[in-house]
Amino acid sequence: MTTPPTPPTTPPAPGSAADPAPDPEARGLRLVLVLITLTVVSGLIDAVSYLGLGRVFTANMTGNVVVLGFAAAGAPGFSVPRTATSLCCFLLGAVAGGRVATRFGGGGSRRRWARLTLAAEAVLVGLSAAAAFIWPDRAGTVYALIALTAFAMGVRNATVRKLGVPDLTTTVLTMTLTGLAADSRLGNGTGHRSPRRTASVIAMLGGAFFGAWLVLHHGLGIPLLIAAVASAVLAVSASGKE
Repeated sequence: MTTPPTPPTTPPAPGSAADPAPDPEARGLRLVLVLITLTVVSGLIDAVSYLGLGRVFTANMTGNVVVLGFAAAGAPGFSVPRTATSLCCFLLGAVAGGRVATRFGGGGSRRRWARLTLAAEAVLVGLSAAAAFIWPDRAGTVYALIALTAFAMGVRNATVRKLGVPDLTTTVLTMTLTGLAADSRLGNGTGHRSPRRTASVIAMLGGAFFGAWLVLHHGLGIPLLIAAVASAVLAVSASGKE
């Protein structure tokens, strides 16, 4: 007795239960690539702030607290008002970023949340670039650039902290370098995160080098504009996946 032929199977229709729709959170650049690119942006912004705004950091608050100590002790070339402005605006930005994280980050779309904060960063840094181009010699321009970029970095750092992607803080590399050394094979570790940590260090170094070159040869507006455009591109293309 012959067995009847098995009818050919029909592939499931796209979007059916057997073929689920693609996860929208996975569309775009993964967060690891986004955060490494943001580390380059941090180097650009700190080059602008330290070299062009009176030896003050607006992204790296570890360095900024040290600079505030130098300024308070009367070391030449440092300013207490400028450094304090940067620190206060960064903290205000972090407060705003924390509230946004509470509003959008608790069980909601990670992709939407990341894009929202990156768009805010792009707008704030873009405003600082506009101020640098339009009023380069105004007395208040320096404080406007410090306030805008520091606030933007506070919002971003609060977001990055809540996202919790290991070894990618985008602004401070002390623990990244410590982990790179301590967890290496020389430190009796496995070194499994070394590529990510190394990429973060190289990104910061490259951003600082490029930013310093632009500040020294082209002023403050162009590196700020590049930083704003980079943040805007990431706001459009970031996914919610690591």
